[in-house]
Amino acid sequence: MSHQSDTLHLPCGQMRGQGLGSQGTRTQPMEMMHLQQTIEKHIMQLAARHQQQDLVLGDQRHHQATGEQEALLGNLMSQLVNLLQSGTTGGLGLQPSCPSLDVRGDVGGGQGAQSAGQPDQPVHQVKDPEATFVSQHLCNRGIVTSASYWASFQDYKMYQGDKYHEDKNPLGFINLGISENKLCLDLMTERLSQSDMNFTEDVLLQYPDWSGQPFLREEVARFLTYYCKVPAQLDPENVVVLNGCSSVFSTLAMVLCDPGEALLTPTPFYGGFVFSSHLYSKVELILVHLDSEGKKVRGLVLINPQNPLGDVYSRDSLKEYLEFAKTYNLHVIIDEIYMLSVFDESITFHSILSMESLPDPNRTHVVWGTSKDFGISGFRFGVLDTHNKEVASAVSSFGYLHSVSGIAQYKLCRLLRDREWIDGVYLPTYHSRLQRAHRYITKKLKALGIPFLNRGSGLYIWINLKVYLDPCTFEEELLLCRRFLDNKLILSRGKTYMCKEAGWFRMVFADRPLRLKQAIYRFYQVLEEQKRDLRVKQLESAQRE
Repeated sequence: MSHQSDTLHLPCGQMRGQGLGSQGTRTQPMEMMHLQQTIEKHIMQLAARHQQQDLVLGDQRHHQATGEQEALLGNLMSQLVNLLQSGTTGGLGLQPSCPSLDVRGDVGGGQGAQSAGQPDQPVHQVKDPEATFVSQHLCNRGIVTSASYWASFQDYKMYQGDKYHEDKNPLGFINLGISENKLCLDLMTERLSQSDMNFTEDVLLQYPDWSGQPFLREEVARFLTYYCKVPAQLDPENVVVLNGCSSVFSTLAMVLCDPGEALLTPTPFYGGFVFSSHLYSKVELILVHLDSEGKKVRGLVLINPQNPLGDVYSRDSLKEYLEFAKTYNLHVIIDEIYMLSVFDESITFHSILSMESLPDPNRTHVVWGTSKDFGISGFRFGVLDTHNKEVASAVSSFGYLHSVSGIAQYKLCRLLRDREWIDGVYLPTYHSRLQRAHRYITKKLKALGIPFLNRGSGLYIWINLKVYLDPCTFEEELLLCRRFLDNKLILSRGKTYMCKEAGWFRMVFADRPLRLKQAIYRFYQVLEEQKRDLRVKQLESAQRE
């Protein structure tokens, strides 16, 4: 896999006793985990109270209970910020667990509620002046949003400030948790540097059409028609361009659902949609294995190829989903962002757009972008294709806030138009590198005896580490995840994908050879540490018995 230096760097070896590798970080993991889970529980309960409050205006007891819980949440957040700023948590960080929905179980404990004083003025006293932004300068909604963001992206923020580099920072974080394609950055950098990309005119420097520049929407329509094998040319008027697929999904949730309503989705699934759907629209995602009684379901959300499992839906399965949705008058939002990342030649990807006829075209909405297939997530480009003109118009209005820069739209148009380069250079190289990286990672997992789902699509692999958890609970899963963080390795744990079984992790393998090699070495070291601790724990348990 690697033609570079075989020197492996394990950060905890040199950092033992300081920073992320210190033993001191192990002294309070349960306290941190308990505090985070308590905050997550109250975020969910508070959101539910605000939804109920809209229906029971004038109920003084309801207002009082809401105010008390807001005060409690502010106090808990202050404790969390104080812990983080004091450095006692070290490398434990916060697992990006999408707290708006990551509270399915009954999380015990929590601090005693304090009186809110004046419910319409959420001011809570804290010890650290720098932490007062949590409660002194934000409204109730701001407090919940800030808490959700902090808990969801703390690990990512640490990674951004301390990225691994083979020469400049060999002890930095290696991120196999974020689904980011780094396999063909050389090809993409070269293509985007060519002369035809360097063009500027007045229209590109001014406010764009909020739906996206007409020239880009026309090219997207041609691109999707070709690669999705659409029977008839797609209409550019059905295409809307925003700054990323999460923006498209968030706006779709907002225009299709009222606050408190829900979308149905199979699980496990991409947890980022939880944060996206709740941030603006306060729309809940209901998992198929949960009881949805009491919620009005407005739609079905699918990802094809699936994230995090890597499954590719058959044409018959897609048709069944669409027929089911039509029977209950549900919208179908299908994310096909990995459609060109199917690297197993025996697997055929079927876009929903390739169907001769859709059961309910006005309720079928397709999302795609270039972040995964082309590895240019920094462009912030997402596409909606829908037959429903009303939906397209409503989503377009969000271009006022979420449009893509004119210069980026021009470059994207040139890129998508270059079919000769895509088919002749980029895709063959990309698929070959995906296959090679997948072979490397699966070979290492087999050598370690770790079960995994062997699929042929996507940038990731779904692995089972249950044997390293004792007991096999989500609390132990979180502790193992934090042990990876202590060793400067980021993985995504199953709980963030609403997996109902503890012990599953998603590992991204779409990375350069040397970084993958370093990551696997750190992965192995963590599992060895975990095994030693489990043996000690089992021995102590046996002695007590």
